[in-house]
Parts: sequence; structure tokens; C-alpha cells
Amino acid sequence: MADESVDPKQNPRVTRRTFLGTTLAGGAALLAGGSDAIFGAASSATGVNLIDTADAYGPETSELLIAEALHPYPKGLVIATKGGLTRPGPSQWVPNGRPEHLKQAVEMSLKRLRLERIDLYQLHTIDPKVPMEASLGALKEMQDAGKIRHVGLSNVSPEEIVRARKVVPIVSVQNEYNIEDRRWEKALVYCEKESLGFMPWSPIGGGRGLKPENPLERAARDRAASVIQVALAWLLERSPVMLPIPGTSSIAHLEENIAAAKLELTPAEWKAIERET
Repeated sequence: MADESVDPKQNPRVTRRTFLGTTLAGGAALLAGGSDAIFGAASSATGVNLIDTADAYGPETSELLIAEALHPYPKGLVIATKGGLTRPGPSQWVPNGRPEHLKQAVEMSLKRLRLERIDLYQLHTIDPKVPMEASLGALKEMQDAGKIRHVGLSNVSPEEIVRARKVVPIVSVQNEYNIEDRRWEKALVYCEKESLGFMPWSPIGGGRGLKPENPLERAARDRAASVIQVALAWLLERSPVMLPIPGTSSIAHLEENIAAAKLELTPAEWKAIERET
């Protein structure tokens, strides 16, 4: 891909690589440096030290863009990706947890990301047609071969986490979670108890966004902040194992997300928000 200007009329100095690097750094990125203890990362000056992606995003395109924009990767940056959920067509998501598929998926992600070892490789979903132990056994083999550093799970219950940990050490769980959607609360509580990272996807409601009238509105007005920033601040204060991964496609949105790491809710604000949820 050529390193060409994104929009020369707006800013001729902004190259494709610069734009991609800036937006991808927060495209699905940890805000608060909380991955230090879990993944051994060093916090960057902006507070972003983890990039989360998957082979199914694009498909494959996201991993290629991350490598184009950020390789060679800065010291301390954790690259996390996922496998086990395929995209045979538009709007189609099909699980594939077969051991041979997952091993190949790891190899292809390594190639696209230009890595010798993936910091965090997550089973994107449990394939109902394949025993979870078989899928995770394949990832354990790749870990033993030095191609995966840590293993994580996505879209799982506490009971499934317990089963998984009998096969391979698990360091993180990635489930949908935000101020309005807490159906995975028990999974978060388990992660807190066991000191596992909890990486909420759709931390600000995903493409749907939060409801127009939500419990964060008042705090956002009082702080002259956006509801998105308060939603991320709420997550960061909700739990010490919380690792938000907000997505973005613009530099302005990236900057807004990063600024949320400096926003701390007061006990009164926290109680007011909880009363309305």
C-alpha cells in the first residue's frame, strides 16, 4: 500500500501511514495503562498501550493495516488478536474452533502482523461443534511453540472460563459490557476475583451507541465532557481489571477517547449514576 496523503486538501502533511498510525493506536486500544500487570506492557505517554484486533475484522484487513501503520512496533505496545470466528460473506460470522484451523489462523496472523510471537491471542468465540478443550489445546500447542505469549477468551461465561483454565492459562476475557449492558457482570466479578483482565467490547454501546437519555448525561454536562468520555471513565473506575477497547475511525474521536483516561468521577457522581441505572 502506498504511503499517500489521506486528504491533501485538508492537510497535505498527513500521510496514509500517519493517519492510520494515529487512528489505529486508539482504534481498539486500552486507555489507562492497566495492561502493565497483566501483559507486562509499559504505559505510553498517551495512556494507550494495547491494540486489539482479529483476523475476522475486514476480514484480515485490520491486521494488515495495523502492521502497515505501526510496524516496527513501539516498545511496550501489546498487540492482541483473535481467531476462531470466520467471515464467509457480508454480515456473516461463523465459528470455527477446529484445532487445525486455529493453528493456521495463528500462523497467518503472525504473518500479517509481522510478528514472531503474538502477545495475546484470544479464542474469538466457542464453536458449539468443537469441544472447547480441543480448540484451546491447539492454542496451548502454539503457546508451547513460542508463537503465542498469552491466551485469552471472548464471549464466555464464568463456567466456561473455569473449564478453559484447566487446559491453558488464561489472562483475559473479552465480553460485551457497558453502562447499559451488564449481562456479563458475573464474568467481570470472576475476573476481579482471579485477577484476569476484562476487556469490554462495545464499551460505549457499539454502533448503536448509548440511549439518548442515559444516566451519564448529567455528569457529562457538569464536567463539560462528552457522554462517551464519561462512559469510558465509568468503566475505568468500575473495576481495577477493566481494560476498555473503544473503537474509532477519526483522529478527533481518538483524542476524545484518550482524554477520558484523565476524567475521574467523584463518589457523588458515581452514586448518582448508579441510582439511575
